[in-house]
Amino acid sequence: MSDTRLDTSKRTWLIASGCAGAVGGIATAVPFVSTFQPSEKAKAAGAAVEVDISAIKPGEKLTVEWRGKPVWIVRRTTEQLESLKKTEALLADPKSLRNPDDLTPAYARNEARSIKPEFFVGVGICSHLGCSPSDKFQTGAQPSLPDDWAGGFLCPCHGSTFDMAGRVFKNKPAPDNLEVPPHMYLSDTLLVIGEDKKA
Repeated sequence: MSDTRLDTSKRTWLIASGCAGAVGGIATAVPFVSTFQPSEKAKAAGAAVEVDISAIKPGEKLTVEWRGKPVWIVRRTTEQLESLKKTEALLADPKSLRNPDDLTPAYARNEARSIKPEFFVGVGICSHLGCSPSDKFQTGAQPSLPDDWAGGFLCPCHGSTFDMAGRVFKNKPAPDNLEVPPHMYLSDTLLVIGEDKKA
């Protein structure tokens, strides 16, 4: 009988210490494994951004951040849209055929480079060396711009110019048009940057 009690005590002790070891192992493993999960900041950096565009007036630009990049939302005037036809012969890539998969989604490979012609959505980083171009929406002669300037963007670093659809002019240092990020409209006033497929 004493042998049976001894076996039961050993078994109980082994089970208890095994359970304690397993709990300790899990307690140690959970924080370690959780370090492989992306942080909230990392998730947010790649997350889509919703933007209310209802307050942007014609001729105005709103800048938002997506994946650490400035994204411009420009509400173009009728005159600015008409200027896109006039500049086409002066552009290096008017049809956005260069690097289309990286720079211009299929739905933006049109004259306005947009889903809705009124709105241009583009990454505000020059394709030359990564400077951020300045708005030059005013038309006509200005420093560093041609006398017949129709409006657009000027990169202050090396003088590359882009029209109101972010298309680069010929004979400029920038090799490509400004990037159009993935985007879609949830409504007439709500734009999503970073996603272009409705679930």
